[in-house]
Amino acid sequence: MKVKYSYLEEQFGDHQAIFSSIDALIKSGDYTLGKPLEEFEQKFARILGARYAVGVNSGTDALFLSLKALGVGAGDEVITAPNTFIATVGAIVASGARPVFADIMHNDYIINPELLEQAITPRTKALMPVHYAGHPADMPTILKIADKHHLPVIEDSCQAISASIDNKCVGTFGATGGFSLHPLKNLNVWGDGGIIVTNDAAVRDRLILLRNHGLKTRDEVQIFGYNSRLDTLQAIVGNHLIQDMEKMTGTRIKWANRIDAGLKNLSSFITIPERRKGHRYVYHLYMLIVKKRDELLSYLIENDIEAKVHYPIPVHLQEAAKGLGYREGDFPETERQRKSIITLPVHQHLTEEQIDYMIEKIKLFYK
Repeated sequence: MKVKYSYLEEQFGDHQAIFSSIDALIKSGDYTLGKPLEEFEQKFARILGARYAVGVNSGTDALFLSLKALGVGAGDEVITAPNTFIATVGAIVASGARPVFADIMHNDYIINPELLEQAITPRTKALMPVHYAGHPADMPTILKIADKHHLPVIEDSCQAISASIDNKCVGTFGATGGFSLHPLKNLNVWGDGGIIVTNDAAVRDRLILLRNHGLKTRDEVQIFGYNSRLDTLQAIVGNHLIQDMEKMTGTRIKWANRIDAGLKNLSSFITIPERRKGHRYVYHLYMLIVKKRDELLSYLIENDIEAKVHYPIPVHLQEAAKGLGYREGDFPETERQRKSIITLPVHQHLTEEQIDYMIEKIKLFYK
């Protein structure tokens, strides 16, 4: 039995409905900022419970443009977690600001609010918690810290579409929330894509300018902006899939719960992250903290289970981050987990038999 990590062939196996909509697009010639994009933005905002959504070129740009819309620039600092994907930190650097890291929680992947507050300095301009792997960060606590220090919060929700805390979707807690529509995300398109949600009309208006060269009209440039529009074609793909987002998410949650239950008796070998009450985890990545990680990884791959590691080198230890001045040992929890985390396939196109096969192989390995 083979348990694949990628599911794109199955995801878009029935693509004729998308092609029909693309035929209509070709006839209209409405390739940029077209009506399907407006429809997708409205649907996305409604599903998340946000007032506004602004489609952009990528999840990275969703974070970068959020930073620019909130006035972050040279000389500023933005606090985030060191275990995130490089795009989070790349967006901060691209804005001109300096990324500052705060370590993550013990046996969880989200930023530690206490350490986040300790990292605040007079130069801090924004906080950027990451809803890593589809796990909601502790937004109620982070918002209290942000209010105390009068700082905006930009939520990196790129891996967490429809994750929530007490039925409030992540991305809607802070000033903005940035989401990715990359092909391997829970809601995906045929290439790069991103979307920003906000409840602030002024922020929405600035984002609309920033994503489209700063153009107020076809001939008037209000500010110097960027070329970061979500293509109408990608919005068509998004419109096709968004109607099934809840079903896809529900299947991921079901499989994750099944794996949790199947491995709960291996607690001497495997740590399942805390599933906090009132938090909805959407499992963009299903990750465990395990003993003998590298041996287990090789064993699973040998048995046709496409397990992965996200990410073996934390951002603060990457060559690109040398100039930030961080060293091995600065973030002990992140560094401990990088040697023991493993990602298992958990997408919506797997079957119960495949999930059970994976569980049994892990049990057999540790036996």
